[in-house]
Amino acid sequence: MEGPENMRAPSRLRQQLEQIVKNKKAFLIILFHLIGLVGLIIPLTRPLFLTLVPWHLLFMLIVIVSDQDGITPRFLFFALLIFVIALGVEWIGVHQHWLFGDYHYGKTLGYQLSGVPLIIGVNWFLLTYSAGVLMQRSRIKHSALRIIIGASLLLLLDILIEPVAVRFDYWHWSNGGIPITNYVCWFFVSALMLSVFEMFRFRKQGIAGPVLLIMQFVFFGILCLVQTIFLP
Repeated sequence: MEGPENMRAPSRLRQQLEQIVKNKKAFLIILFHLIGLVGLIIPLTRPLFLTLVPWHLLFMLIVIVSDQDGITPRFLFFALLIFVIALGVEWIGVHQHWLFGDYHYGKTLGYQLSGVPLIIGVNWFLLTYSAGVLMQRSRIKHSALRIIIGASLLLLLDILIEPVAVRFDYWHWSNGGIPITNYVCWFFVSALMLSVFEMFRFRKQGIAGPVLLIMQFVFFGILCLVQTIFLP
């Protein structure tokens, strides 16, 4: 008859294997962002890597969803809800200019529906989920504080994204400058998305989401730093 220790061994092994898989996902996130960073910095490879931007985001979606602890209908509904809210917000921004400012999307983000790239909904989901999980894994107990800090982090990320986005034809501002309303609305839209995340009360998730958010800061931060020096 097997003793308690022998019975625990398979369980421990399974937990170790699961942790290895999750670490590999974090490794993939880091690797693909670093490859993309180099590809965009080098002029010769930049056109190719710009065409790969939507596919990169789709791959990140697969990695993040596969890292979710329990892909339930509830989680899928959350992802779809964020996707739909994001497209609605962007449609208002592009066509009515009530949010963010007067802007339009370029070709880099791929297929557009009524002037809004579908991949932008995926991007909002990735950012919301990553910031939400990071706050979830923090020691911050109050949900309102987690939302405010998470939205502030996403605002800081947008400050890094904007110069790169314009240069690489993600989107363009009609007056050539980035209006302050963009940053104000980015904060409040991020807070809205994170409020939805908090409402679902997901179980504590793995490290892939926070790693993705960190790599976004690294990716756009380095591009901002070097674009005036290395990017003709």
